Amino acid sequence: MSPLLAGATIFLSSFFLFQLQPMVAKAILPWFGGSAAVWGTCLVFFQSALFLGYLYAHWLTTRVAAKRQPWIHGGLLAVSALLLPVLPAETWKPTGGENPSGYILLLLVATVGLPYFLLASTSPLVQSWYARSRGQLPYRYFALSNLASFGALLGYPMLLEPNFGLQQQSWIWSAGYGLFAVACGTVGWLASRGRAGAAAADVVVAGTAPGLGTKVLWMLLAGFASILSLTVTNHLSQNVAPIPLLWVLPLGVYLLSFVVTFESDRWYSRGAGLTLHAGSLAGLSYLLLMQTPESNVRQVIGLLLAGLFFSCVFCHGELARRKPGSAYLTQFYLMIALGGALGAVVAGVAFPLMLAGSYDLAVALAACALFTLLLEYKKWWATDVALTVVAVAAFVGAGSQMRNYKAPARVIMRSFYGGLRVVDQQGRRTMVHGVVSHGMQFLEEGKQRMATTYYAAGTGVQRAIEATRHVGQRVGVIGLGTGTLAAYGHAGDTYRFYELNPQVIELAAREFTFLRDSGAKVDMIAGDGRLSLEREGPQNFDVLVVDAFSGDSVPVHLLSREAMQAYLGHVAANGVIAFHVSNSALALAGVVRQVAESLGVASMLVAVEGDEELGRSPSEWVVVTRDPGVLGRAEFEGVGSPFTQVAGMRTWTDAYSTLFPILK
Repeated sequence: MSPLLAGATIFLSSFFLFQLQPMVAKAILPWFGGSAAVWGTCLVFFQSALFLGYLYAHWLTTRVAAKRQPWIHGGLLAVSALLLPVLPAETWKPTGGENPSGYILLLLVATVGLPYFLLASTSPLVQSWYARSRGQLPYRYFALSNLASFGALLGYPMLLEPNFGLQQQSWIWSAGYGLFAVACGTVGWLASRGRAGAAAADVVVAGTAPGLGTKVLWMLLAGFASILSLTVTNHLSQNVAPIPLLWVLPLGVYLLSFVVTFESDRWYSRGAGLTLHAGSLAGLSYLLLMQTPESNVRQVIGLLLAGLFFSCVFCHGELARRKPGSAYLTQFYLMIALGGALGAVVAGVAFPLMLAGSYDLAVALAACALFTLLLEYKKWWATDVALTVVAVAAFVGAGSQMRNYKAPARVIMRSFYGGLRVVDQQGRRTMVHGVVSHGMQFLEEGKQRMATTYYAAGTGVQRAIEATRHVGQRVGVIGLGTGTLAAYGHAGDTYRFYELNPQVIELAAREFTFLRDSGAKVDMIAGDGRLSLEREGPQNFDVLVVDAFSGDSVPVHLLSREAMQAYLGHVAANGVIAFHVSNSALALAGVVRQVAESLGVASMLVAVEGDEELGRSPSEWVVVTRDPGVLGRAEFEGVGSPFTQVAGMRTWTDAYSTLFPILK
């Protein structure tokens, strides 16, 4: 078997494996509200499918006759081609009553399960065939596969997503998958032909059979690296900077650590690796205690990614030091995959169920510090002392962060959509999700009915409501928050709120008084706002507020051309659609204007400064209307701000959107 052909097949499989991940996640993200938890749930599937692929490779190479292996694998490749292209059909759209995590997993299994499974099995399968054909240890191919995965992961948002719509991406990917299938089939055929003289080669590179303890250690090393990667991802997206593109960076760091440690023995030094790992655990624990909303975001991101890299290098470096002979190669990869899958389940499923607040990373650091101490115990007294100090510090840090998270909160809740807190401070009650405020109410008597934050007097949405004011005004709101906008409701008006997260509905009704104090009739619709509107008849809103872009993710399906068309079908002829586009990381105003221009409707950007006395936050609103005369009314006179256009930016549609060009 040619080393070049084996390497090319492994490279293609890993590349298309990690192109499939962001592409499919992007396709289903809008159906579940654009939450970062969708990506976390997808990672649980991807890690689990990777384990099953490795299990299949182990079974095939150890339990099936060599001559039959290529035929079985080739047959599965042929069947998988019938599932192309791989994008989920519209019939998979949820209706709103499903459990999001379970439904996402079911959807992925049914639509991309087999192709992903076969891609996942390729690296250990081809390496096993190669080792038996040539009598050489093939572990450098594992570094190559992770390098391909890293390239695909970064290439998607930078190259594929900005230039092609989802359907085009699907067909490009399907063509690449066909090329991979041919290469893989060829490798299998060559391996079966070259098997006759390879029996001795297996003996040469067999090595010592690993015991149960060794296998468990392989699994734990892989598992802790996986847990740290996912908890850093969650912390970045919820507690540092709500930028969806950040989701891929910890995974990229995780993959690079495999490249560094498996490419060659010369890149990993055990002494240096342990020192940097211990320093990272202690440093990140300290960082979590010191981090505030005012912390320098770039520095925090850099420190988190650097700490994750050094810890993953240690875990994966210790794995590389324990590589078995090729006779046990598939067992080795199987335990790595099992550890990765269990780590994903712990971070993506167990932590959200077991931990009330968003302190997963602190708990993961403490657990990893304890594991490292047990791993190195009694090898050298100085190491024991140092690692004991690190473990104690990590546990103290985790406990302190839990107390700091809980102390100011009157209510803490957590669900698939993330952690929520209601905090009373300085005469104000605020609903907080990560570092993002979802609304604030004054507790002082006489000020409780004041609209605050992004909805206060002078903001774009307040001007839109007043410009269209009449008896019996109808206002629709996508994104409830604390229900602040209900403060503008008068007797005879109707305010209809659409909210994805049931816990937000509960907290807004129980902990805040905007809804029950409103003079208007208040309707509450649970579920994704756009999907709910598409199922309803025309609502004839005077104002439709779209406010879902300041959290840990940006539901781009609410900003597409098709979405705008749906909104226009629900507003009156002289009605207004008000988009709240305040976002610390993304310049969204130009996106809305471009979509509006493509539909021939008028738009205006209203940006206001904050006002502490009014409780007003700095905000940006884009108001859109079919009737340009509305924007000439007194409420909008002299308040328009210039749009910032992005050169070469295409109009967003359901099939095409990209965040990379609009990063601030």
